[in-house]
Amino acid sequence: MTQAEQLLQRIKGQFAPPPPLTVSEWADGYRFLSRESASEPGPWRTARAPYQKGIMDSFNDKRIHTIVIMSSAQVGKTEIINNILGYILHQNPMPVLLMQPTLEMAMSYSKHRFAPMVRDTPILQQRLGAPKGRDANHTLLHKTFPGGYLAMVGANSPASLASRPVAMVLCDEVDRYPASAGAEGDPVNIALRRMATFPHRKAILTSTPTIKGASRIELAYKQSNQQRYLVPCPHCGTQQSLEWKQIKWAKDNPSQVHYQCVACERPIASEQKNELLQNGYWQVQGEASGTAGFHLNELYSPWVPWSETVTHFLKAKQQRETLRVWVNTVLGEPWEEQGDSLAYQPLYERREAYSLPLPENILVLTAGVDVQKDRLEVQVDGWGFGFEKWVIDYQVLTGSPAEQTVWDKLDALLNKTFRHPSGERLTIASCFIDSGGHYTSEVYRFTKPRQIRRIYAIKGRSTVAEPIVSPPRKQKKPNVWLYLLGTDTAKELLYSRLSLKYPGPGYCHFHRRLGLEYFKQLTAEHCITDNGKRRWTLKPGRRNEALDVSVYSLACVEALQPDFDALYERLFTPTEPKQATHDKKTESFIKRW
Repeated sequence: MTQAEQLLQRIKGQFAPPPPLTVSEWADGYRFLSRESASEPGPWRTARAPYQKGIMDSFNDKRIHTIVIMSSAQVGKTEIINNILGYILHQNPMPVLLMQPTLEMAMSYSKHRFAPMVRDTPILQQRLGAPKGRDANHTLLHKTFPGGYLAMVGANSPASLASRPVAMVLCDEVDRYPASAGAEGDPVNIALRRMATFPHRKAILTSTPTIKGASRIELAYKQSNQQRYLVPCPHCGTQQSLEWKQIKWAKDNPSQVHYQCVACERPIASEQKNELLQNGYWQVQGEASGTAGFHLNELYSPWVPWSETVTHFLKAKQQRETLRVWVNTVLGEPWEEQGDSLAYQPLYERREAYSLPLPENILVLTAGVDVQKDRLEVQVDGWGFGFEKWVIDYQVLTGSPAEQTVWDKLDALLNKTFRHPSGERLTIASCFIDSGGHYTSEVYRFTKPRQIRRIYAIKGRSTVAEPIVSPPRKQKKPNVWLYLLGTDTAKELLYSRLSLKYPGPGYCHFHRRLGLEYFKQLTAEHCITDNGKRRWTLKPGRRNEALDVSVYSLACVEALQPDFDALYERLFTPTEPKQATHDKKTESFIKRW
């Protein structure tokens, strides 16, 4: 090669574009963590949680078209999403659709996660530019940048999923999505269809799982190459994934915790976790495919010591519903239901002869009302610490809801006061009345003037992962507030509490006055999994009014969120006697004396 050719080669090298970066390399070089959302703000360091590298860099693998992350909380999943978005804005611009479970959550992500990242990462500030007043290119849910845009939407909003071509779809917390976005169908499938015109498309699905067999993220992970992060035992070198069953602790001191190696059974201290993570790697467990799946639990988190995980477990295991949340959000595993159906006889046999009108442990009262064609069925429940419950009254008010007479009976019942052992008289603090049947206008007419007494109309929705009670919506035409209930979620919580064996938080007490038919109705439904979807169905030959009113009363106290400490203090703390006062004549007499 001549000197001229060598000189030309050097000149070309100086002006050649830099080699392409991976997502993790970009994050280490450009990303800054914001103080609002990070316990360790400042420059990003992938080495802090090394398992994140393999997940982020799978985005750069051209063989991968779908990335699935089934994980617990506290492992940095949101920051992985942020890094991929930041990389796209700077290195590989394209149209992106980011879908959250609800429109409100999409707005929250934009304000509290995305905006601080852009503000604190200079290169992203340059790419997006500072917003100027009313800028159509930069709204709360839509960001435009050279070569692409980012649209943030809610899975519960059909309008926000309107047709728009994108090269990448990022679906966050998919197990919290509704089964259908209006009449359009499954929101994940709707979003994925938006990529049809792009040959080099990417899809990312993330979530903590929910119920085994009905979890979107569990199904997606099973269809992936199912990667697990293996770490070597510092004693024998055996590679293994971190599993909860290997966590051991002292019975009387959960702070004394260690991990037991599956091979040599020697203890690994929590302080050695960083060493484990630095020497770990992702291993494919399933068949190789174009879908990369990653599973992580909290045991890997560098921010959560194993002793804290054990402490949370010991608290969560006391109730079935809190244990399920722990399995989902800490182990990152779907919950396998053991008791989707309840037998009525054991509940009937545990009836009690507690004092009426109110046992002393009751601090607040709620009611649920079911509307039938020829009657109203009403249940009044008393609640104490830990949402321990006593059924206080159950009445069937006969009469057509089309006539005023039956509503007058209900009004009299809801106005009733109950004598408390403290000497106080308690009223029903709140009541939910079903408006989903044939008498919707009559329910609205009854509740409208009584909303000041927290008597509200409600409507149930049978949707997976729906909150037990959502914020009320104003029905404009009748001008009343309507609460929407996640009846499936409420039934799961109710059944888990009915399964408790001993009095305490969540336990349900039943009085001897309740007959066998009440318990048959209370256990009249069971949950089945059909084609990957869970649904509650009525057992043959059974009625379910007692179950419905129990669900409404449960949702009522969930909406009320009573301060039990304050209620206890009001009922049982004696008030200071007022000092005696004298009229003017008496005061004058005292002075003369």
